[in-house]
Amino acid sequence: MSAAGQVSAEINLPGILLYDTSQQGLEQSRQRFMARLQALQLDEDVDTYAFRHAEASWVQFRLNAGKAKQWAPDCDTTQLCKTLALDTHATARDLEREILLAMLRGPVSFAYPSYEELSSAVRIRQNIVQAARLTALAFDTEHAERPEEFWAYAQDRGFTLLPGKPLIEALQKTTQPDRSGKLYSFSCYRATEYVILLAIAQELAASNPALFAQLEQQWQTRAIMSGQFHDVFLREYGSMEHPLPPKFYIPGDRLWFRNPDEHSSNIEGYEGSWVFYLGSGLFTNFWKRDQPFTLTSKCVELFHWRHATYRDQAGKLQMDEDVVDECVAKSLHDPTEVGRIMERMLRWRDPRGIYGEGGCIDTSRECACFVRPESLQLQLPG
Repeated sequence: MSAAGQVSAEINLPGILLYDTSQQGLEQSRQRFMARLQALQLDEDVDTYAFRHAEASWVQFRLNAGKAKQWAPDCDTTQLCKTLALDTHATARDLEREILLAMLRGPVSFAYPSYEELSSAVRIRQNIVQAARLTALAFDTEHAERPEEFWAYAQDRGFTLLPGKPLIEALQKTTQPDRSGKLYSFSCYRATEYVILLAIAQELAASNPALFAQLEQQWQTRAIMSGQFHDVFLREYGSMEHPLPPKFYIPGDRLWFRNPDEHSSNIEGYEGSWVFYLGSGLFTNFWKRDQPFTLTSKCVELFHWRHATYRDQAGKLQMDEDVVDECVAKSLHDPTEVGRIMERMLRWRDPRGIYGEGGCIDTSRECACFVRPESLQLQLPG
């Protein structure tokens, strides 16, 4: 990676940043991005600022102060679609608008070494949203299923792709019942990995076919999972030291809602909830695809997990989802109760291992790392 790329994390300017060691290269990226903003009718709403840093030229793009306050006050991006009458289901252009507007309003830097890398990042986010909308699964933390015509399982390798089977189709058939006719068993964390992998694979097939071929080969050999998946494919922004605003989300973000109740968090799978932000103020619900969560309904659901625990005949702590649904429905019909719950749950979460006065909101979000050949961050372990 270039020297500019290594120090991009030091830049603390909000919004989208493009950088290049070549002034000519940066100017080409700037012109192409401004042309894209013009095509989306956003160019007049964006301020730019050029500067030099770490032997590179930079340009910052951010939503101008008036529109930022009007469209997303306090970095609350959950109302962008409602405020601007965007229909991200009907048109991919509106989804792109929402993604870029949220990034341009961002309280942190979204820095890219080229317009091409920025475009790939936006397309991956679009891919995640579109795939996540189609994803429906059966929740299970102890068992896992995959279509046998695509996958084989071994304990030391996970679910691997059968020889000659296409990775993109395999992932779609596994996560999208409209294609397979069946719901397969997943945990919420593993489900997010499959959606991210699908979104990245779709982009690599178009912009980096050599790496896409390596990715398919990797999954024929050994699946990348859990912490290693995060390290290989994702970047995290925001931190416990510098938390993101509680209502700042970009479509395509992966994030975690923490269960702040110590007792119910001892149930496997209920430590918290991994979701994607779909935009339009909605978050994924892989178990009830047609009922995506709002920020309010997600917080209320997690709050009531504490009221639905029980021990089965073997003495194991379990969750009664019917009780959760009953509690959520009752609370959502009582504005005073919703206000009380949200006051607690919209706090940032406590640090790991601590259950105090924190809420369920994580301080960070996750997005895909760079995938273009000329600025690649994605390094497969093989």
